[in-house]
Amino acid sequence: MKIYDGTAIRNVALVGHGHTGKTQLVSALLFTAGVVNRLGKVDEGTSITDYDEEEIQRKFSISAALAHAEWGKAKINFVDTPGYNIFFHEAEGAIVAADAALILVHGVAGLEVQTEKAWELAERHRLPRAVIVSQMDRDRASFERALEAARAAFGRAVVPVQLPLGEEKNFKGVVDLVRMKAFLDDANGSGKAKEGEIPAELRTAADKAHEALVEMVAEGNDKLMEEFFEKGTIPPEDLVPGLRQAVSDQRVIPMLAASGLANVGSENLLNFIVDFLPSPAERGEAEGFASEGGEPVKRKIADDQPVSAFVFKTVADPFAGRLSYFRVMSGVVKNEANLVNFSRGGTERLSHISLVQGKALAPVAELRAGDIGAVAKLRDTLTGDTLGEKGAPIHYPKLKLAEPAISFAIEPKSRGDEDKLSTAIHRMLEEDSLLRFSRDGQTKEFLIAGAGQQHVEVAVSKLKKRFNVEVTLKAPKVPYRETIRGKADAQGRHKKQTGGHGQYGDCKIKLEPLPRGAGFEFVNDIFGGAIPKNFIPAVEKGIVEAAARGYLAGYPVVDFRVILYDGSYHDVDSSEIAFKLAGSKGFKACMEQAKPCLLEPIMNVEITVPETNSGDIMGNLNGRRGRIQGMDNRSGSAIIKGQVPLSEMLTYASDLTSMTQGRGTYSMEFSHYDIVPQHIADKIISASKAAGVGKEVEEE
Repeated sequence: MKIYDGTAIRNVALVGHGHTGKTQLVSALLFTAGVVNRLGKVDEGTSITDYDEEEIQRKFSISAALAHAEWGKAKINFVDTPGYNIFFHEAEGAIVAADAALILVHGVAGLEVQTEKAWELAERHRLPRAVIVSQMDRDRASFERALEAARAAFGRAVVPVQLPLGEEKNFKGVVDLVRMKAFLDDANGSGKAKEGEIPAELRTAADKAHEALVEMVAEGNDKLMEEFFEKGTIPPEDLVPGLRQAVSDQRVIPMLAASGLANVGSENLLNFIVDFLPSPAERGEAEGFASEGGEPVKRKIADDQPVSAFVFKTVADPFAGRLSYFRVMSGVVKNEANLVNFSRGGTERLSHISLVQGKALAPVAELRAGDIGAVAKLRDTLTGDTLGEKGAPIHYPKLKLAEPAISFAIEPKSRGDEDKLSTAIHRMLEEDSLLRFSRDGQTKEFLIAGAGQQHVEVAVSKLKKRFNVEVTLKAPKVPYRETIRGKADAQGRHKKQTGGHGQYGDCKIKLEPLPRGAGFEFVNDIFGGAIPKNFIPAVEKGIVEAAARGYLAGYPVVDFRVILYDGSYHDVDSSEIAFKLAGSKGFKACMEQAKPCLLEPIMNVEITVPETNSGDIMGNLNGRRGRIQGMDNRSGSAIIKGQVPLSEMLTYASDLTSMTQGRGTYSMEFSHYDIVPQHIADKIISASKAAGVGKEVEEE
């Protein structure tokens, strides 16, 4: 492929709800452009951008993928993104590579929850966008219904630039409302279209839609407005640049019609992308910082600027190693270039830079400002890092993703898997920014966290297929804690006489509750040397260790104060170990009196669902011992906020999916610990005793 300047490049992200046909449409566009010799199909596992085994098996996108095509005198880079909420972070990470967004709306289902999220994502990145009504060949597909829904959600700026020639099985082409011509697609699915006159039955609707388009384009342009008032219309030679500017300024959101599976409307869509969507050069300047969190700086997206590139995605390939996808923000990146990693320090050699076509890599000599490529085996570079020319530092902002919503305990199936797990997980974390891997210090379990159950299951499946590591998933243990509600005063004495030196330690302590979250406090109130100073830390250590082992059910005791106020010692038999054991016994004696209870973690939960589901969701949360704290309505969605015990949220992801047909999303974060109701605490304590937890504490 020849080298393209930034003015001839179009970087386009396809975003929208799951199953709106993004991947299938990319396949159709690549086939129409002659990149491939047959139309790839998602259902057959032959699409270019769904190449991972998991994607082929599940028949939907899991990660963002790249493809490119030459059309006319331009090169189009496609960024195909997942649409399901649990993989939507991939779209959030990859959209930084785009200069425009194509938002797909299902011709039958219309606007869905993730469609609105996709819109918000494009708006946040200030991307010009167009709406594509996809799958227009499906039964009950309606362009008019989709237009009404889009205008209701996104405003009057949404204006058709095409009308469909027929709908459902009769969808055969489109009417171009800019040039006022009809384009009838070949029946053989080649994607090629023949130009003709607008059918008589559509002429009135086309004239009316053309007039509405002309008015919207003229509205924000004084020169065009004058021409419109003079002539009553705007000729195509002025309308084309006028519409291009209006799209770039985000004053007009064009709406088009297409079908990826039938390959109808593809040629017109390719023409639209080249003619009306902005090039990287037209986006102006890239914004960054002189240093991490430093002064803002701007860099012109042009070849004559110092080289800088932003790594927006990392792929862990078991054979090729780490593969870094990057966008050239400024300058020209040449093969074998040495660039500084401004984010981490150190220099990277970019050997064998490539263009990406799904899973295939094509070597290229150089990439110019605005283009997208990949390079393998960078030493230290990860997603979110900025590379550039020494002496011209710039840091492009890293993406801030939401926190994972669900955790699972993970166990290697064999000793061999245990040895390989750490390396494999590390590679997976490099690829997926939303996965987390940690060890719970209290429960001693390894935890893997993700956006949802399916997200974690996919990660586990990849561990097996890519790295030959098998693990089992289990629900994580809830990190309960114990505390006290009353005061107590008790003596702890350890006395043991054997031949020779005995053991003697004696302490008197008081226990008092502290506010939630205060932890542990030790007060030395000894006067007159009742216990020598060198033994007092041993008393504290004995209490701390006993508290860590728990009293009721083996969970750590927290939020209490210990006051050591008296005791006695023996000149010969007293020792640190004796006072440590005395402290432990005193603590247990106090716990018997101090009204001990269990604490559970309470989570702040935010749930976004269609308004029609809000009543069911609130009822369900109440059934989970949740406290609703408020509800907001936005664009047909209800956002419910509340506080719910973690133990009640372990199975929430699958329940929310079934209650909302997959349209609901939620996030949660830790808020505080609160007392477990007694009837539930009794079950937890019984289960712990049955499992033998705390046995050693009782026997001691």
